[in-house]
Amino acid sequence: MGKPVLLTVDDDPGVSRAVARDLRRRYGEEFRILRADSAMDALDALRELKLRGDVVAAMLADYRMPQMNGIEFLEQAMDLFPRARRALLTAYADTDAAIQAINVVDVDHYLLKPWDPPEEKLYPVVDALIETWRATGDSAVQETKVIGHRWSAPSFLARDFLARNAVPYRYFSVEDAEGLRLLEAAGACADDVPVVITPDGVTLCKPSDTEIAGAVGLSTEPASEFYDLVVVGAGPAGLGAAVYGASEGLRTVLVERQATGGQAGQSSRIENYLGFPDGVSGAQLTERARRQARKFGAETLSAREVTKLEARGSARVVHFGDGTEIVAHSVVLATGVAYRQLEAPGVTELTGRGVYYGSAVTEAPACAGQDVYIVGGANSAGQAAVFFSRHAKRVVILIRGESLQSSMSHYLIQQLDQIDNIIVRTHTEVAEVHGDDHLERLTLRNTRDGGTESVDSPYLFVFIGAAPRTEWLEGVLMRDSYGFLQTGPDLIREDQRPPGWALERDPYFMESSVPGVFVAGDVRAASVKRVASAVGEGAMAVTLVHRYLGEQ
Repeated sequence: MGKPVLLTVDDDPGVSRAVARDLRRRYGEEFRILRADSAMDALDALRELKLRGDVVAAMLADYRMPQMNGIEFLEQAMDLFPRARRALLTAYADTDAAIQAINVVDVDHYLLKPWDPPEEKLYPVVDALIETWRATGDSAVQETKVIGHRWSAPSFLARDFLARNAVPYRYFSVEDAEGLRLLEAAGACADDVPVVITPDGVTLCKPSDTEIAGAVGLSTEPASEFYDLVVVGAGPAGLGAAVYGASEGLRTVLVERQATGGQAGQSSRIENYLGFPDGVSGAQLTERARRQARKFGAETLSAREVTKLEARGSARVVHFGDGTEIVAHSVVLATGVAYRQLEAPGVTELTGRGVYYGSAVTEAPACAGQDVYIVGGANSAGQAAVFFSRHAKRVVILIRGESLQSSMSHYLIQQLDQIDNIIVRTHTEVAEVHGDDHLERLTLRNTRDGGTESVDSPYLFVFIGAAPRTEWLEGVLMRDSYGFLQTGPDLIREDQRPPGWALERDPYFMESSVPGVFVAGDVRAASVKRVASAVGEGAMAVTLVHRYLGEQ
């Protein structure tokens, strides 16, 4: 394998030569600079590089090219080199198209022509592309294989875990010849699914999330026994706390039970987050935050479930389900919330086999030509409907109320109105789900007159409110009647501090009933359930952590 490649594509030979010249001056010692005068030539070059096992670090493509424009080229190029970073060369008049491309093909940057001087306009962009490429790594050939059954709940959970943790994988069905060949080579059978085969050939049969995480290179063991700050939960609030904690010099470890991003990480498009006027997917936002936390030195533990919190003198001890523990000066709890369970006959049996909680984006390709039903009327349900409408024949949103006005953002309601294959059914609930080895049909009930009807569908996605996962803190921290963690002024009752509170001061605004344990994000009582506010609370919690540590 030779040097990693920087590829530039422009149908104007003069521009093509100029950008290649400038790239060679700055990056020629470390990278191989290739240029192409058309998108088709560039794709041919990429196929040859792929066959030879070379690596492409970044691609710069002109927007206006005959036969295939820059966006279309980058979309096809991603199939060959998905880890290569992407930038669009564009004239000022095409700026809107370039911004749109950031969403369509996840373009990292756009660069206006001309770019003189390159030291100010070209090189900073390419430096950022290279930095991102190095941080994420080129894993195109480091492919994990998952063999499973389409309607197997454990198979779905394994794929979902890998997808949400941004681990590249390829799925093979036991119903296909290639899947059976892989099972035979691994010495496994269809009863062993899911079977996970790592890039170095290690085979795992029916593995747990922790086993998968360790096998694919995710960190599961702490590097130290003592930290300044332990952040429990890696949603927006937890990521915010990790970024600000680590950037301000605290020895910080971020602990996540499933995958970074939380519910926000499953969102197909977040359009009301500050600084992203054209929207950003939850996965993109999560990945950037994860890289940022790692850049500042925060450690991340994946697939580790916290089961107990203990105050041991001035130390705060976090216990894991396997009996191990880590100790810290302070803790930020950002465990978020989970979707409430749908109470209808048949749901439990078919969960993971046609009934899913959250977006379950791994199922999107299989929805082609199908009717998809979504239960819920909040933003997460609306975002999922927009996403699945690109794949499904029809998307039906079921809500019990009169309209979406009271539960969904106005911009999202407008989007739904403009998509022809999305239907909103009001005063409707799921009475029962039916199927043998997978979901086949639903019984819907009209909440006004009680009338029912049966509809065929293999997919039901549930977004019906949120419940905090705080049972493990019963008797340790004060919670409200819904299970949310109380902090600051909410802990003061009739001018009395919380029971057992030994400090002379009142609890800080985001401090729990145990000094040095702070709460941020959706799990905090009376919090605003928005991504931006969660990130802000994570940052604010770190400020209060510093104040607390200064007292010790």
